[in-house]
Amino acid sequence: MATIYLRLSSKKDKTTSQSEVLMRFKHGDIAQRAKTNVFVEEEYWSDKEQSIIIPKWRVLTDEKKLLKDELTDKTKRLNEIKELVEKSFNNTDKIVVKDNIKWLTNLIHDYNFPPEPDQEQEEIVEQPSFFDVFTKYIDERDFSLQRKRHMKVVWRTLKRFELYKKVELSFDTITADTLSAIEEFYKEEYGISENKGYSKILDAVPESRKPQPRGKNAINNFMRHLRAFIYWAIDKDYTTNNPFKKYKIVECTYGTPIYLTIDERNKLYHANFSRHPRIARQRDIFVFQCCIGCRVGDLWDMTKDNIVNGAIEYIPNKTKEEDATTVRVPLNAIAQEILDRYKDCDKLLPFTSQQHYNKDIKTMFRGAHLNRVVTVLNPTTREEEKHPLWEVASSHMARRCFIGNLYKKVKDPNAIGAMTGHVEGSKAFARYRDIDDDVKKEMVSMLE
Repeated sequence: MATIYLRLSSKKDKTTSQSEVLMRFKHGDIAQRAKTNVFVEEEYWSDKEQSIIIPKWRVLTDEKKLLKDELTDKTKRLNEIKELVEKSFNNTDKIVVKDNIKWLTNLIHDYNFPPEPDQEQEEIVEQPSFFDVFTKYIDERDFSLQRKRHMKVVWRTLKRFELYKKVELSFDTITADTLSAIEEFYKEEYGISENKGYSKILDAVPESRKPQPRGKNAINNFMRHLRAFIYWAIDKDYTTNNPFKKYKIVECTYGTPIYLTIDERNKLYHANFSRHPRIARQRDIFVFQCCIGCRVGDLWDMTKDNIVNGAIEYIPNKTKEEDATTVRVPLNAIAQEILDRYKDCDKLLPFTSQQHYNKDIKTMFRGAHLNRVVTVLNPTTREEEKHPLWEVASSHMARRCFIGNLYKKVKDPNAIGAMTGHVEGSKAFARYRDIDDDVKKEMVSMLE
């Protein structure tokens, strides 16, 4: 059974010395509080009776009669509010009341401030918040699992920015200056996170690991993800404000792509990992990826259904929203040999987590003595560095192995793009033009 409690606020109006009557509603696990907008002096209130006391005077002066009428009217209002609350609760689904934390407040407000009889009531539609819309964007878009994870990182980073800067992000107020502040925060969060007070923000909006130093390309990609969300929100009529009109995202810059030669790939494939069966399986997956040139996210989504008439067929996750072209890559002898080795596997291949995959790639490269020294660009410092091949190995090197070795033979980016999912005219192939020493030697020899 529902119970209603009334008490007098301890706060007094400085002008009238009156205090407001407060209401508390309780039913099971439903508990709500609200102000009644009924004010009374403390001497005319009984905590025991939870009601207004109306004095009984023998002689009523005009002043006392006025006070009595006022107290009687306030008592009537309190009784009407109680009756309204009880009646409304009995006629409303209890789940609706439980989910609406302002049910009691709104009910009493409508009693105290009813609309004019002839006034047309406009429905007040509460606009969803910036972060509510961002969540909707992540849930509704047909993103790959990896892309969803990236977008959730953006969501959490923006939430930490909001907490750290003590501002509220909204579609109406976000500007190019806000974007610059967000970019700066994303860049500097690694240093900010060392501050003692920042631990509370990381506790409130945690990541799987503490923020790391972020290079220019990582920052640019972060801002591109945010821009994609803003454009979507504009397209869906959540806002008309486009802060990116006056904010430019610079192009990412990359060093020369490092990839395995065919000889190095074969050396890895024939390396003896019989004492390390897990590494041997991961090696087979990597070599298979070298043979079909897909991104690791697409590889992890593949099943045996992707094998069609001696080829792998799939639609790349990264570009399927703009271009849902099916990529078809014929299986060479090595790729087919690897598939036959795992024909009893439920999945296409015995995949593990992508995180373990990248760690194991470095282990297998080192075990196969792939120590060729290569020059790479540090993505954070933008400085040139020298490393043995195994130190810079990752899942994406398999894709570069496929592209780089084909480009040596074919030199037609569109033909290769048909098997990698690159769009026609992609700038990605420009980076492969400068890396073939054999071609350079051949051209220089023409001068002899």
